[in-house]
Amino acid sequence: MTKLIGIVSGLAMALGVATAAQAEDPTMGVVVKIGGIPWFNAMETGIKERGAELGVDATMIGPTSADPALQVRAIEDLIAKGVDVIGVVPNDEAALEPVLQKARDAGIKVVAHEGPGLNNVDWNFELASSTGFGEAHAKLLAEKIGGPGEYAVFVGSLTVPLHNAWADAAIAYLEENHPDIKLVGERYGVAENVDDSRTTALDLIAAHPDLKGFLAFGSQGPIGAGRAVQERRKVGEIHVLGPFSPGQGQKLVHDGVISGGYMWNPAEAGRVFVTVGKMLVDGDEIVEGTEIEGLGMVSPDPETRNIITDNLLEVNENTVDDLAALGL
Repeated sequence: MTKLIGIVSGLAMALGVATAAQAEDPTMGVVVKIGGIPWFNAMETGIKERGAELGVDATMIGPTSADPALQVRAIEDLIAKGVDVIGVVPNDEAALEPVLQKARDAGIKVVAHEGPGLNNVDWNFELASSTGFGEAHAKLLAEKIGGPGEYAVFVGSLTVPLHNAWADAAIAYLEENHPDIKLVGERYGVAENVDDSRTTALDLIAAHPDLKGFLAFGSQGPIGAGRAVQERRKVGEIHVLGPFSPGQGQKLVHDGVISGGYMWNPAEAGRVFVTVGKMLVDGDEIVEGTEIEGLGMVSPDPETRNIITDNLLEVNENTVDDLAALGL
């Protein structure tokens, strides 16, 4: 009997150790704008790789469309599961504030990316400043057009905060420095969908004979606008620029359909999500001079909860193949 008790006690201790070890592994869910597109596929790779490295059970949730309500539902599900950290790339900051507050009230850490105006977060991080990113594209567009003309701006939607901040910066730069390059319309919220971008671009090409360029902020915008330019045989006459997945746009770049753009590495952003989430769970402070892998030495803003860096990659015919080879 004594021997049996000893065996049972040993098993109980072993199970207790296993349970404690499991409890030490933080859980994290990252809700992105939309699933199944190359940009967020690459981000998912980064999330999984970094999760394995740091011992974080990290997963990505990609809604079937860029609908803020679907993001809210996904975050509600993560709250119900009791994850330690929620990450989000918002489609609509205002729509997410109540559910993110609910998450924080439940003791869940919240990390955002592309959400510089969010209030209910522990930290939001960016791999590009909004002004620098927008102006870089505006300068490149002016260089490609090389004179007067008209251009159109696409964003993921009219409620995606960062896309609109980029658009604001680009439009302001062109108004001040190249007033002969005129904006047509306001901006079009189609750049997270290839078909919508293509259709809108076709309509704009037909309506504006002096159209010389598209600035498309949203990974599917340059692809759709590029296809429209190609269909209308306007390659070289109408320049398409913006961030896109190099693997998806590789051929369009080499065919001269997409003139170029800037981006950051979405896989690296996925890794940063997990790194920052793990730091929060561990109670590590993020202060001036903190070194964060993927961001470098940071200068966080404790008031806005933003960590903004500039880690831009230029995408053109000389770099697109190497970036595509990375799985981007």
